[in-house]
Formats: sequence, C-alpha cells, structure tokens
Amino acid sequence: MSHPHLHLLPDQIYHFDARGVAKRFRHAAIFGALDALVSGETMRFVNDHDPLPLLQQLSQRYGPAVNISYVQREPGQIVIDFARV
Repeated sequence: MSHPHLHLLPDQIYHFDARGVAKRFRHAAIFGALDALVSGETMRFVNDHDPLPLLQQLSQRYGPAVNISYVQREPGQIVIDFARV
C-alpha cells in the first residue's frame, strides 16, 4: 500500500528557521517556501528579530491568501505561523 509523503498532506506545519539562511537570501527563500504551500498548510517561521518590513511585503504580495499570526513575540525569539488559505 502506498502512503503519501508527509509534505503532500494538508494541515501540516513546516518549520522555517530564518536564522540559518544568509540575510541576502532570506526574503527570496521565504517567498519560495510560501509559494510552495498549498491550502491548509502552515509554515512556522523562526527568527531572532521581528520582521516587520517582511510582514508588510508578505501582506502586499499574498493579501488574504496567507494568514499571519504570532506564536511567540519576545526579544530574540520570534515565531510566526504563515497559514496558506
């Protein structure tokens, strides 16, 4: 019996730790990761600072197609869920 790969199942949370991505590639990597999500999937984003300019870019690019919600918002530890609608 064949089982689908975990990354093909809806309602999954995929972790994206931006701290391990070179700064000059971060936004492109984040956009690519969000573009790869299907409806019902969530990317859990981790960073060491609050990415306010990025959030503005994401709102402009995706509008209501991606829900943005903070899981943790403390200095040095930011966790945000980006859920594809």
